[in-house]
Amino acid sequence: MPSRTDTPVTVTESLAAIAAENAGIVRQLLTTATTNSTNSTDDTAGLPTLDQAAAALRGARRVFVFGAGRSGLALRMTAMRLMHLGLDVHVVGEVTTPAIAAGDVLLVASGSGATATVVRAAETAAASGARLIAITTAPDSPLAALAAVTVVVPAAQKQDHDELRSLQYSGALFEQTVVVLGDAIFHSLWKASGATADELWPRHANLE
Repeated sequence: MPSRTDTPVTVTESLAAIAAENAGIVRQLLTTATTNSTNSTDDTAGLPTLDQAAAALRGARRVFVFGAGRSGLALRMTAMRLMHLGLDVHVVGEVTTPAIAAGDVLLVASGSGATATVVRAAETAAASGARLIAITTAPDSPLAALAAVTVVVPAAQKQDHDELRSLQYSGALFEQTVVVLGDAIFHSLWKASGATADELWPRHANLE
């Protein structure tokens, strides 16, 4: 692999660059928290977008999560934390996942907002009367059009290789942001619940 002098070449330099990119994304999300896309018409409509997403998850009968590739892996981390909180959570594609229905929420992530499997799942959820929360970089995408709440992440899509929005490979910055957003939503719901860490702990897996 040829050496590059305009990008980090050591692990320490790479870590610093990744940390800086993530900090930048968080700052932008905090700035645009109230201007992201939302189709919500309920009593949460006046809330910042991220708080609308949290409210929808808190009020859901059941929560389903779905994403392709690394985006899906990132959402599985969120699913685990929501389960720790006591929500009824299912990962789409697992053999024990039931049919989605009215009163449920589907939480999805797709950088392009056009991933075929994710859009099809969103269409099925919408047709079933479930609400959709979408995390994407594309506010005008098919996925965003279906969503009750769309969290727009100002990161590069996986095929943006010009390094103008991120030095990292493919959609890494988006996928990292999905993890951080999931943890932020969980943290907000946890603190609002009044539950202690000790009260959540018994839900951790013990078949390991």
